[in-house]
Amino acid sequence: MTTEARIDWAAHTTRLVDAATADRAWYQAVARELVAPGDRLAVDVGCGGAGMALALARHMTCGRVLAVDAEPAIADVARARIHDEWADPRIRVDVALVDIDDVDSLAETVGGHADLVWASGVVHHLGDQQRGIDALAALLARGGRLALAEGGLPTRHLPWDLGVGDPGLELRLHTAEDRWFARMRAALPGGRPMPYGWDEALRRAGLDPVTTATTLAELPPPLPSPERRAVVNRLANRVGRLRDTGLLTASDLDTWARLLDPGDPRWLGGRRDLFLLEARSIHVGRRG
Repeated sequence: MTTEARIDWAAHTTRLVDAATADRAWYQAVARELVAPGDRLAVDVGCGGAGMALALARHMTCGRVLAVDAEPAIADVARARIHDEWADPRIRVDVALVDIDDVDSLAETVGGHADLVWASGVVHHLGDQQRGIDALAALLARGGRLALAEGGLPTRHLPWDLGVGDPGLELRLHTAEDRWFARMRAALPGGRPMPYGWDEALRRAGLDPVTTATTLAELPPPLPSPERRAVVNRLANRVGRLRDTGLLTASDLDTWARLLDPGDPRWLGGRRDLFLLEARSIHVGRRG
């Protein structure tokens, strides 16, 4: 794998915890729709900051939630967050260190047929995505559901013309990220194309019926100060990841440097016209 395609997940622990906190309401709304009255075992694969693991636990009446991640540092922060926030003895919330690519270890760790398996932004990091989905589907009991949060539409934050640099700056950032993603996918070991959609992948894993639902998140301008800071930080992280890839022009990098510098008059954090507009898709397949 090339250096630019490799992701150091241990360096992202703070960001993942912050994202889990910021997305708390979204996790709760999604978990409310996914959890069924008789569910006794739910699995959050690639648990990050444990946001969904906790949301699933809050909507179950008894049983167990298992949060799984392959990165020890992430598993540690998930375990700490669960320790701080969970106290209901009717539902155990455990954390396990296991790689989704290790199919046998994943099945052994789950240790039984799951009623619900959730994987958000995880499968697209696997070389063979269909194999990964097949492995997740194999964890399900009869009537169990596999929910993949993948796809949707790129998040928008900025007006088209910012008065600095060329208009369409954010659109070019999306294009660069798409090209970066293609490079990342091409560099994954054992990579295989999946030239069909997530719903078809779930069907090929033997699940039926399959449904897709997309939720819209919108915060109109002017954003409150905490949300505005979060937007600026998010953009800074995205630009930082692409800075040395050659996927952004020197002119655009100079523009971003000004926009992300609190000492510059053009700093994004001082604008009142930042917003958040995002569409997230969730694909659910049921084992018959």
